[in-house]
Amino acid sequence: MPRTVVPMSHRVLDSARATAAGPPRVTPVAGRIGAVVSGVRLSGDLPDGVVARIWDAVLRHRVLFFRDQHHLDPAGQVEFARRLGEPTAAHPTLPPLDGHEHVLDVGDAPGRRADEWHTDASFTDRPPKASVLRAVRVPPHGGDTVWANTAAAYDGLPVELREVADRLWALHTNRYDYVRPHATGAGRRRREPLTTVTFETEHPVVRVHPETGERALLLGGFARSVVGLSDRADSQALIRLFQEHVTRLENTVRWHWAPGDVAIWDNRATQHRVVHDFGDRPRSLHRVGLAGEAPVSVDGRRSVPRTGPAARPGLAP
Repeated sequence: MPRTVVPMSHRVLDSARATAAGPPRVTPVAGRIGAVVSGVRLSGDLPDGVVARIWDAVLRHRVLFFRDQHHLDPAGQVEFARRLGEPTAAHPTLPPLDGHEHVLDVGDAPGRRADEWHTDASFTDRPPKASVLRAVRVPPHGGDTVWANTAAAYDGLPVELREVADRLWALHTNRYDYVRPHATGAGRRRREPLTTVTFETEHPVVRVHPETGERALLLGGFARSVVGLSDRADSQALIRLFQEHVTRLENTVRWHWAPGDVAIWDNRATQHRVVHDFGDRPRSLHRVGLAGEAPVSVDGRRSVPRTGPAARPGLAP
């Protein structure tokens, strides 16, 4: 039977096992986002109190990093993820890892580069609330992932720009050239499933976080136009203006992967991207997403799906 998700009201370690092992140690690694957690062996059998502490840290630091989780396999990763929420299908259009319906192999095939800033599956009406990513095979150098704090980006806006952003909505879609134009055969073949089903969703540019109440910018590479603006240049200029606030270095953290590393991030308050500086060296990471809710604007309206199977949230590469 699936384990019950731990309520946020559980704030104290309530297990003899957890007391014996001590609480997780959380060490920030950047000023506005990111922390390393030590003293935890991730599994589906973690005490409820430890799970609650981990989730509290996710909400506080946006992305957490765990070293040396070599014991995890795809099934174990899913079982741990299930303690934090309900796993989604691996992806709305891409096939899952063989034998594991909730796991997406985030590999970088020739000609395919997931190196644009994005929030996972923001082209769906209910993007995942969080993602759990495990390093399986990584290059000895290069191939880092960078995350940005979209709540800090909103807080850093001048008041006048916040007022503009609060009123804007953007159209997010998976219909665009995600694979670079120079892609050869392998890249083109990998692109085909991405556009088999077209998703289009109108999201508020500013969403209210359902657990913390914070406001965060919801943009990234899947945001292609501002709703209600007919002039393409004006639309792109507005998106670029707010997106550049998200990706300011002060709002980011960069992680160099080692096999066995695990990252967990709040998909409702972050964007991320890979740094594609590792050439043709192999890189494979396994990701599990957790089902989320429809984003809500500052005036209480929910996101509106235009096209695509609205009931199939998933993950974007």
